[in-house]
Amino acid sequence: MRITANFDAGNIEVISLENKQDIQLSIRPDAGGEFFQWFNFRLSGEIGDHYVLNIMNAGEASYVKGWENYQAVASYDREDWFRLPTTYKDGKLSITVDMAYDNIQIAYFAPYSYERHQDLLATVQMHPLATLEHLGETLDKRDLTLVKIGNGDSSSDVNKRSIWIIARQHPGETMAEWLIEGLLYSLLDEDNATAKQLLEKANVYIVPNMNPDGSVRGHLRTNAAGVNLNREWSNPSLERSPEVFHIINKMEATGVDLFYDVHGDEALPYVFLAGSQGAPSYSERLAHLRDRFTEVLKLASADFQSEYGYEIDAPGTANMTVATNWVAEHFDCLANTLEMPFKDNDNVPDADTGWSLERSMKLGEASLLAMLAVVDDLR
Repeated sequence: MRITANFDAGNIEVISLENKQDIQLSIRPDAGGEFFQWFNFRLSGEIGDHYVLNIMNAGEASYVKGWENYQAVASYDREDWFRLPTTYKDGKLSITVDMAYDNIQIAYFAPYSYERHQDLLATVQMHPLATLEHLGETLDKRDLTLVKIGNGDSSSDVNKRSIWIIARQHPGETMAEWLIEGLLYSLLDEDNATAKQLLEKANVYIVPNMNPDGSVRGHLRTNAAGVNLNREWSNPSLERSPEVFHIINKMEATGVDLFYDVHGDEALPYVFLAGSQGAPSYSERLAHLRDRFTEVLKLASADFQSEYGYEIDAPGTANMTVATNWVAEHFDCLANTLEMPFKDNDNVPDADTGWSLERSMKLGEASLLAMLAVVDDLR
């Protein structure tokens, strides 16, 4: 029996392997030590054996409510991911495995590897409407890459809107990049009429992974410096948060008419939006756009709902270091954070997979219809 996390986005530390019915593990905290919850490791064992893996420090994780009704994901071939029996009690997360093959990978959610990220960029660049732009380097000297989809320049064409979509400010929220993959391939599908109409009206600027350093390091929430990028938007720096610094510079050049920041939520078993209602300049115009976007996304995807979500900020009380609030205020635009669950979607449950990479990708495609519904009224 062997357990390793010595690979891209791996995260686990072995305490004890002496008893296969009580394998003891712990999650390694992000840089900075403030956050941890993401795990991703491989178990090598005997076919037919029964294992119980206990994550001993789960009770100290960043979002303990995230363990309630949570089931770990696993895969034998690293393509098809399913849920494993998982329980949380007395600060310990216990995962049960009956081995069907020699090796199984177990993770907090289906990983989106840095290699797959590179494959995605290489594939989409071959489309005639797609271009890649290097925006700058991260602290670990990885590329921060922008994908632009469109045949016009929003800064010179007053009839073209600028739609910005970013994902994985929090690297452990891998469902965000799965959504981006589904959205990108739908946007570039020549048989997708929604995508064609949207691209006639807007250029789309997409950052599939805002935090490649944290992704490779196996972090839940922070970059290489231990910084939560989604608290850096009011004052980013090259020393702490070059990822946000470079994105804002590019946004200033293109303008922003619609902003979509894609995330995952540890605790809530729903898909929902968090808007910018608490930003100082939030207006009836933006409220109308948000309502329209929400209603169309409900129709486009039965996975999306608006009954459950975060408490709405009172007017003028928004945290302006958060991307959605800062972008909405700075560009006077429709801005939303999309949240997906790590668990299952309680409105449309699936016992085998829970919320999955496939459902994330489908939601990316559905998001295009909501964008098309509001694009004519963004300005």
